[in-house]
Amino acid sequence: MSDLPTLKRSMNLLTLTFYGLGTIIGAGIYVLIGEVAGVAGSYMPLSFLLAGLIAAFTALSYAELASRFPVSAGEAVYVKKAWNRNWLSGLTGWMIVLTGIVSAAAISNGFAGYLNVFIDLEAHWAIILLCIALCGIAVYGINLSASAVFIITLLELAGLAYVVWIAAGMERIPDQTDLSILPEASSINGIFVGAFLAFYAFIGFEDMVNVIEEVKNPLRNFPIAVILAIVLSLLCYLGVSYMVLQVSSAASLAQSEAPLADLVVRAGADPGFIGVVSLLAVVNGALVQIIMASRVMYGMAKINLAPAMLGNVNAWTRTPIIASVVVSLLVLGFALLLPLVSLARLTSLIMLVVFVTVNIALIVIKHKQKDSAVRVHVPIFIPYLGAISSFLLVAYQIQSLLE
Repeated sequence: MSDLPTLKRSMNLLTLTFYGLGTIIGAGIYVLIGEVAGVAGSYMPLSFLLAGLIAAFTALSYAELASRFPVSAGEAVYVKKAWNRNWLSGLTGWMIVLTGIVSAAAISNGFAGYLNVFIDLEAHWAIILLCIALCGIAVYGINLSASAVFIITLLELAGLAYVVWIAAGMERIPDQTDLSILPEASSINGIFVGAFLAFYAFIGFEDMVNVIEEVKNPLRNFPIAVILAIVLSLLCYLGVSYMVLQVSSAASLAQSEAPLADLVVRAGADPGFIGVVSLLAVVNGALVQIIMASRVMYGMAKINLAPAMLGNVNAWTRTPIIASVVVSLLVLGFALLLPLVSLARLTSLIMLVVFVTVNIALIVIKHKQKDSAVRVHVPIFIPYLGAISSFLLVAYQIQSLLE
């Protein structure tokens, strides 16, 4: 068994941080900022700040759990270690796989729309070509995948910096600039509702745990990388949201389907760069989800919660080829056959349920293994706050689905 090929450890602290950062930022900020502005108004940065703090609780729980159990299919393993119930562990793992597949399918549909700006190609052909290309990258090796994510993430950050630079040269709107005054009671609700929406701009850090078997010195690099990814993404969101409010009203941001691109156009600049960055951000998001879901399948196969063939690693590429191909085919099928608007919202709900479960699992494990010699220990109140905040977001999401 020891002679079988394993995943290749080639990701360092920098590439892992950018892997997480690229997953978190994605294409969402280019659209989501308008939705948050629609409910939080000029206090939008406060919503992003609150959402970042909520995400940080669960990210810190992941940091300790990953230092205890540095393996792929992390969430399934954490649940198994907490309660030793194969059915619950398997259910958790397959929920993660489902979220990855549906997210990648939804993103693939978005890719077809972005591509039409540059090339007139029927949507189904665009989706098919994208899935084939991403499957090839995922299969070829983690070095190529991580390099692609790294480069695209740099471009995403450059796109956000470009928006900030454009906004800095535009005329200010006086009544949008003062965020120092505490909001009145009527605005408090808007900040919290905005935080609920903004939270989804931070989902993605959990994907980092499922490539941990491909990380050099994971006990050191993973906790640092996940914290850096949350902090850097929060700084990006705060900077962008603050600057766009200097030059655009919250109402105009809320009415726009592409608020950042529209701001560039209004400034008289060429929107081509932002269009290309948005397109690549979509590609980045789909690639990361395919990698994540395939690694979860691989990890589950290793603990007998998935068919054994999904745990096979190719000796040359050092990647789980069968799992990668299965995930890519499922993504293609979902993208071509199913309406994904409702499924995308259901995906975020499932992810929040997993967050609740993972935080509670850490609480249970901490009580079971009080003397465990692990590299990262977070105070017990962290997983409690993570579980409570994630549960409140679940309740909010269920309420919005029922309305």
